[in-house]
Amino acid sequence: MVVDVTVMSVDVTPLPEPSRPPLAAVPPLAAVPSLNRARRLVVLGDSTAVGLGDPLPRRAGWRGVGPLVAAALGVDDSGYLNPSFAGARMRCVLTEQVPTAVAHRPDVALLVAGMNDTLRPDFDAARIADDLTEVIRRLRETGTTVLPVRFHDHSKVFRLPSSLKRALSARVAELNAAIDEVVAREGVPCLDLGRLPGAYDLASWSVDRLHPSELGHRMLANGFTGLLADAGFAVPEPVSLTCSGGAEPSATGHVGWLVLKGIPWLWRRGREFLPYAAAIMWNSFRAR
Repeated sequence: MVVDVTVMSVDVTPLPEPSRPPLAAVPPLAAVPSLNRARRLVVLGDSTAVGLGDPLPRRAGWRGVGPLVAAALGVDDSGYLNPSFAGARMRCVLTEQVPTAVAHRPDVALLVAGMNDTLRPDFDAARIADDLTEVIRRLRETGTTVLPVRFHDHSKVFRLPSSLKRALSARVAELNAAIDEVVAREGVPCLDLGRLPGAYDLASWSVDRLHPSELGHRMLANGFTGLLADAGFAVPEPVSLTCSGGAEPSATGHVGWLVLKGIPWLWRRGREFLPYAAAIMWNSFRAR
């Protein structure tokens, strides 16, 4: 019996693939701008810049806003410089502190100065503005980002008779107007102390009501680093507002500071400021 096993051939030619629209070009990822890393920091100014109000344990001196900002930016000891001193006026910053700062070639300079000028009989807002302008320009020549401050109304913190309160508020307003003019013209960031949250809370101030407490210095440091972040600087360790690492001043320490330092300072500055306050009182009396 013969079986027909003829095998049918099958056409296995592959079918053409359906046409597909060309892939759209994928745009490259936008380049993320790298943050500036501050390696060198200088702090200029008066006793607040020194750190008064934020004592270190075992009478090891003052900490304050400068070391807090340095820690937040990751600036080590070799990159940190603080030539500020108590009682410094804006002219002192220009003539005595800026040359040292320029030699340090900092990436960032913090400036807290001007309040001592308000208490002097030769207060001159225009001269302060000129000195501040020169401070900023000399530092910017070295590529430094300069951060000055404008001031809170200190009469809201430091209790004074009404006439002295009006006199001090007027002086601070003149000072701030001069600072505002300079920072607007020079295009630099400026920390407004009066707008810091909690600026007028007593916990933000030391016993003398003239210098920030540890919390107050932390608030200053937090404000400065916020401005630096806005300016494109990296802030690896943001400033905490929880107090730690400082010494809590004792009641004895408070009294001792007031007797040995605070009252003599108020006596010296008060005598210089009183003629201006008397003029404010006389003008108010005439106006009535």
